[in-house]
Amino acid sequence: MNPWTLLAYGGGLAQSQSIFDPASPGAAEIRNLSILVLAITGFIFVLVEGILLYASVRFRRGAATGSEPPQVYGSKPIEIAWTTAPGLIVFVLVLVTTRTLWEINPTPPDPRPGDQALFVTAIGHQWWWEYRYDHYDGKELSFTAANELHIPAGTKGGARRVYLALDSADVCHSFWVPRLAGKTDMIPGRTNHMWFQTDQPGLFLGQCGEFCGTQHANMLIRVIAEPAADFERWLANEKGGQQPRENDPETVKSGRKAFLGQSCVNCHRVAGTPAQGTCAPDLTHLMSRQTLAAGIVANTPENLRQWVANPQKIKPGCLMPAFGLSDRDRDRIVDYLRTLR
Repeated sequence: MNPWTLLAYGGGLAQSQSIFDPASPGAAEIRNLSILVLAITGFIFVLVEGILLYASVRFRRGAATGSEPPQVYGSKPIEIAWTTAPGLIVFVLVLVTTRTLWEINPTPPDPRPGDQALFVTAIGHQWWWEYRYDHYDGKELSFTAANELHIPAGTKGGARRVYLALDSADVCHSFWVPRLAGKTDMIPGRTNHMWFQTDQPGLFLGQCGEFCGTQHANMLIRVIAEPAADFERWLANEKGGQQPRENDPETVKSGRKAFLGQSCVNCHRVAGTPAQGTCAPDLTHLMSRQTLAAGIVANTPENLRQWVANPQKIKPGCLMPAFGLSDRDRDRIVDYLRTLR
């Protein structure tokens, strides 16, 4: 795996993606089910291996002399036991699995004022994530972000639910943040749903869980849970567009002109400008994000410069070509992109 993926840019340290460290009620249900299944199957393993070892030791002398231990033929108690026991085990596992699925897959409600829930449409692309913020606290949001999903973190007993509608723009993807929820497929032409909530502020990492092409392994998910006040400030900033300012340096003004003069505008969107593309990440607040290229490199000026110069060097196979910009045009465009906060 790419070393950038291993670091994951969580303060320089790899972040937990273990299902055994849940931070959401749904993830806790999955953890409990996993422990139960592991306990039952572990008991079966120990029992079977114990009988096998016992038989190997108990009758090893008979094997050496060629004699056989007593054989049992047509024992109804044994046949009933080895038929009934697996049947009961499967029945119990089906019941608890069904209950868990029922708990973690409720039908999402309609947005209502005062319920403080967040509704987002998440769309998988090759190889990045689009997040359309629909409603929060019953109020319409109507803006788009990319690759980093910001959510409100509540207090214990008062966490805010996040409802995701999951779509795909191209091939099958799968949205999986192990500490927050189970894996849910994103299928072209079909909308699936999931929910989670957490009272733990911080960064939660995930992966695309369905092979979707060349850069599948570098299609990372970053969920940033913030206290409600911080989240609402982030919302207010994201709702704004990007208008030119009179006091912008000349390099930024010329960089804006160079950006809008390139074919970047056919794919990317910058709210408040003629760039209104929809098939690549929204760049309106690019520099408010911690990473570039769907989480695989830190969002630093140097990495941004390298990405604009040759995206294929950082993420081979990605759908953004190298435009062969001159050093001057590249630097001007990067200067402009760095103002998009």
